[in-house]
Amino acid sequence: MNYKNIRQAEIVCSTKTNCFFGNNGVGKTNLLDAIYYLSFCKSLRNTVDSQVIYRGEEICVLQGIYDFEGKDEEIFCSIRPGLRKQFKHNKKDYDKLSEHIGLLPIVTVSPSDSDLISGGSDERRRFIDMIISQHDKNYLNALIQYNKALTQRNVLLREKKRDKTLFEAIDIQMAIYGKPVFEKRKSFIDTIIPVFEQYYKDISNAPEKIGLKYISQLENIDFEKVLKESFEKDMLLGYTSTGVHKDELEMTLDRQLMRKIGSQGQNKTFLIALKLAQFAFLASKASTQPILLLDDIFDKLDSERVEKIIHLVSGDLFGQIFITDTNRKYLDRILEAIGKDYSLFRVEQGNVELMENKTN
Repeated sequence: MNYKNIRQAEIVCSTKTNCFFGNNGVGKTNLLDAIYYLSFCKSLRNTVDSQVIYRGEEICVLQGIYDFEGKDEEIFCSIRPGLRKQFKHNKKDYDKLSEHIGLLPIVTVSPSDSDLISGGSDERRRFIDMIISQHDKNYLNALIQYNKALTQRNVLLREKKRDKTLFEAIDIQMAIYGKPVFEKRKSFIDTIIPVFEQYYKDISNAPEKIGLKYISQLENIDFEKVLKESFEKDMLLGYTSTGVHKDELEMTLDRQLMRKIGSQGQNKTFLIALKLAQFAFLASKASTQPILLLDDIFDKLDSERVEKIIHLVSGDLFGQIFITDTNRKYLDRILEAIGKDYSLFRVEQGNVELMENKTN
């Protein structure tokens, strides 16, 4: 209720494929974003919660009923301007929102993924953190504690404080929590590289060589010692210049940076292969099968690559899928190719109407 341009919508979804069609700007993406919000306690696109509330309204409510092996699990969320958002699992409030992360694993593929290639390193770090945090609570806690210590250190640097004892205590915390963040990021990238490369090959059927490389300042260094040695430099800069908050995920095509030479089709294929590798990773770690959100992903891809993507996601690895597109005929072809249970919805100015439903 009152989520972006969607006043009210109650949708009974297929356990397999759910397709939403309609013109641009009518609310298809917002429906997928609401599903994302129920998993991550935030919007994929809006950093400020007040921006997701329907204009002029005082409250937004999201509610999802999920089937976990025949048992219903209810997730409830309410958002009010200026107040802490409320999340409940089976009518019980969470003490911390971080406790909810990972309960409903989800992978989304959307046009905004292009920021992973063209954006700054913070986009790529956020991508890695989001994936690992969905299945590893220790990682999420280490990341939260590291960022708290980093924030404290940067405040002291900006204020030109020179309390060495205080800096030493913070540096110890950053070293303690930075190490597992580095190790688990590196392990994750090493794990998905072969899966990612295979998906790219399956979709593109091209001889080009794509690559992922995790680059970290913590490789083979004593982090606490380096923090101490960089104190004077950091004091001049006004921020901490060394740590996992500077890590990078290098994306390449034929040994050159993807953002410099990749065509639109190559970039999109690269990102879809990366997201499918993410899905495979989460499926191997999570206690339940991740949900896959495909938002307008077939634009700028030739028909051969589209068919290969459809073939891949129709496999047994993938469970519930949500797809948006402007062209119903296009979605009809996809549903026919997948050949499983589905629901087809039309979206128009925030209203959602069920058009077809198939149950085998």
